Amino acid sequence: MTNSHTDVPLALYVHFPWCVKKCPYCDFNSHAVRDNIPELAYLEKLLGDLDSELEDTPGRIIQSVFIGGGTPSLISPSTIAALLAHLKEAGRLSTESEITLEANPGASDSARFLGYRAAGVNRLSIGVQSFNDRSLKHIGRIHDGNQSRDAIRAARSAGFENINIDLMFALPEQSERDALADVDIALTFAPEHLSYYQLTLEPNTAFHNDPPELPDEDTAEVMHQSAIERINQAGLTRYEVSAFALKGRQSRHNRNYWEFGDYLGVGAGAHGKVTSTDGVTRYSKPRHPKAYLDPQTVFRCHVTKPTGDDLLFEFMLNALRLTDGFDRDLFGMRTGLSPTRLAEQIKPLINEGLLRDDSERLCATESGLRYLNNVLERLLPNTSINTTYLPHERPDALL
Repeated sequence: MTNSHTDVPLALYVHFPWCVKKCPYCDFNSHAVRDNIPELAYLEKLLGDLDSELEDTPGRIIQSVFIGGGTPSLISPSTIAALLAHLKEAGRLSTESEITLEANPGASDSARFLGYRAAGVNRLSIGVQSFNDRSLKHIGRIHDGNQSRDAIRAARSAGFENINIDLMFALPEQSERDALADVDIALTFAPEHLSYYQLTLEPNTAFHNDPPELPDEDTAEVMHQSAIERINQAGLTRYEVSAFALKGRQSRHNRNYWEFGDYLGVGAGAHGKVTSTDGVTRYSKPRHPKAYLDPQTVFRCHVTKPTGDDLLFEFMLNALRLTDGFDRDLFGMRTGLSPTRLAEQIKPLINEGLLRDDSERLCATESGLRYLNNVLERLLPNTSINTTYLPHERPDALL
């Protein structure tokens, strides 16, 4: 049995789809700026989209906001301020709400960071990816290592006390020494949170169509395990497949995804998940900015209501990413499915040492985390979900 749907935590994801240049590995809904960004028109549409979503979830406080893209740091602080002010005026934010904005080196500066902080943003996620100029060139980033350092320093100077640094590994021509140097440099800035994920060649990307030569899987695994040791030694604990944090600094927004909480999605291509008395509803918004801005556009499209094995798989897809797994009661509370159904599905994986069950919590073992995609594929046969639904490193990309 589920609790009242109003007891399910609620978050908000806001998507700004523009970037300076589309990276060859990026499969997110982003579009290179060709002319000026239509900020005012987009803001007006966003606020209408947001009002529609708030009407559908009356009285529920938004515990976290994640402003992603694209490159949101291309957007003026005044637009971000107007968005957050709208939420506050609606009484839907609390003083405890976590508000994150993604920023890219080369597309942000001290003045913008000061403006975002004044607007109410209290957490920054900086897309460094690497401090090595050669690696950055290989993956098509527009910034260099010095700009990354400058961006982090500028964020601190602007008063941000909660910063995530995004790093990637197993990049073209990257050695283990190169990968660990990136980690060491990041740690000198004492970030509260570090995301460390492997470059993968996703469909519908330039790299997928013309793949670069990458380190083999054994080398990538050595990079990963060595980096985990360094990061742990610095006092950041791994709490999710690709996420490390100081005590009390785990991403509340991303943790809500992984614990199968609800989230509203506004903006071009944004996705949402809302629980109501008739179960879970998933939806997305029109992907292309022009389609989203069309006055005739219906905000919610591709609406689905997962049930049964589909719902079980979606829960596991998220919850098994957490290193400490999940409370068995949470499965029933979030899905409304019988624990017996879960037990039947996971028994073979427990027997093979890929999952661990202590009667109260279920989690992936060290081996299960290492081969999590394989574990999830084992749960797929009874579902109608395509295998391309396997986890992205950024949860906001999930359907």
